[in-house]
Amino acid sequence: MKRSILEIDGIGKVLFEYSRRARHINISVKPYKGVRVAVPYGASFKSAEKFVYSKLDWIRKTLKRVKEYENRMLVYDVSDVIKTCRHTFKYTPINTERLSILIKNGIVNIRYPESLQMTDERVQRAIQVGIVEAYRIEAKEYLPQRVEHLAKKHGFIYNKVFIKNMKSRWGSCSSKNNINLNLQLMRLPNELIDYVILHELVHTKFRNHSPDFWIVLNNLIEDAQDKRIQLKKYSL
Repeated sequence: MKRSILEIDGIGKVLFEYSRRARHINISVKPYKGVRVAVPYGASFKSAEKFVYSKLDWIRKTLKRVKEYENRMLVYDVSDVIKTCRHTFKYTPINTERLSILIKNGIVNIRYPESLQMTDERVQRAIQVGIVEAYRIEAKEYLPQRVEHLAKKHGFIYNKVFIKNMKSRWGSCSSKNNINLNLQLMRLPNELIDYVILHELVHTKFRNHSPDFWIVLNNLIEDAQDKRIQLKKYSL
């Protein structure tokens, strides 16, 4: 017997599996896969089970962190309808080992091996990548022309617009007056997108958040402070 699944109190199902690569009994805890114990040939599953019990505290703590990670990740199911502004997602199980993302005519087609479940980490990651790429396409089509429109309307001069997938900022303005915008803006309401764009355009005149900065921004957009609070409700 090369593998066995045991139910362990406080942990749940644990996969025990012989591995030629394992030199020692090794425990791993991975998102969507749970607890796996790699057992070297020459050791018994019984000794591996004892080892697991000696590491219960570590496994529980690690499982908690992994669960928190899984909860942060959006887990999509085949029944979920995913749409961005201009794209709809389609899931296609195919008889292949390759996983691919095809974006064409407003359709993001996630093609994945039929041997995998939708909750498999690789499929979930592909969906996340597909969402980012759909936002990237939409952002490049919409944001530069929106910056140009608002800049002309309110008399701002900027240099270039760059679209990026930033982890902690919705936008920024460089010392050369380049406007950097997060492609994740495409999941916000239009009024908040305009707030971020105008915020950065005002930075072409005021580099900091001085009282003068807020006076100008408040004159450009209604309820600027309220928009700022609304923006914080959207996580990056």
